[in-house]
Amino acid sequence: MSAPVGAAALEVLATGILALVQDEGRAGLAHLGVPPSGAADRSAYRAANRLVGNRAGAATVEVVLGGLEVRALGGVTIAVTGARCPLKIVRADGSVRGAGSWCLERLEAGDILRCGRADAGLRSYLAVRGGVDVPAVLGSRSRDVLSGLGPRPLGVGQLLAVGELAGEWPAAASIPAPLVAAGPVVLDARRGPRDGWFTASSLDALSAEVWTVSSELDRVGVRLRDGAPLDRSIERELPSEGVVTGAIQVPADGLPILFLRDHPVSGGYPVVAVLDDRSIDRAAQLVPGERVRLRLHA
Repeated sequence: MSAPVGAAALEVLATGILALVQDEGRAGLAHLGVPPSGAADRSAYRAANRLVGNRAGAATVEVVLGGLEVRALGGVTIAVTGARCPLKIVRADGSVRGAGSWCLERLEAGDILRCGRADAGLRSYLAVRGGVDVPAVLGSRSRDVLSGLGPRPLGVGQLLAVGELAGEWPAAASIPAPLVAAGPVVLDARRGPRDGWFTASSLDALSAEVWTVSSELDRVGVRLRDGAPLDRSIERELPSEGVVTGAIQVPADGLPILFLRDHPVSGGYPVVAVLDDRSIDRAAQLVPGERVRLRLHA
């Protein structure tokens, strides 16, 4: 979308590995075969919008491993949350200053925001006051990588118009970033609906193992490895049935897959457990090689 003459906008100068527009997603369309999509880490996405005072549902830019560069066309207020990446603002006069994440920053016309490579976490969120204004598809501005719905990944030279979803200013100009704990990442999940399809020893092992995040991960899901494959107690095929965000599906190789926001709406492999909301957000920040423990609850 081109920005109207004289309106504030962001010009994309670099995208890094992948930069997508994301909002709250497309809830309630699974019966049409449409995944929920939306920001992979909802807590970070909502924090970015809260910092700039946007109303609920405003679209942001979701960036994988940093590398995004944008130029402000007109003065804008922005915030970057999520994965920790170094930020710099290059002024129109060539001077450079560091910028903070999880806090408000101001870009004047001609200023460039540079997001360095993330050194903790996978996805960062750039919010601009007013929201990113791109055409909505089925009620959402989110890109769904599984179905191809929504705006295409950002490209160099693209102009992102600033929308009109600014609301009341927040009470604080910064939000504490989540602490990064040492050791394996602990994800909480409730057992079922198909935990009975696995042996008791496999269920015990599922939560006792320290799993490794494989290189097979995207917005659809995260495949885990380096644990003992789960043994089935029921060997027959499972008819395809609905699945939800956070489902831990176990395919034929016995190694779990964590479904994220762009997951398929149905599947033919048993779901042994489902992550809670906090753990879905945390799973969206996992990087290859990271260690994970699954804490199961009845």
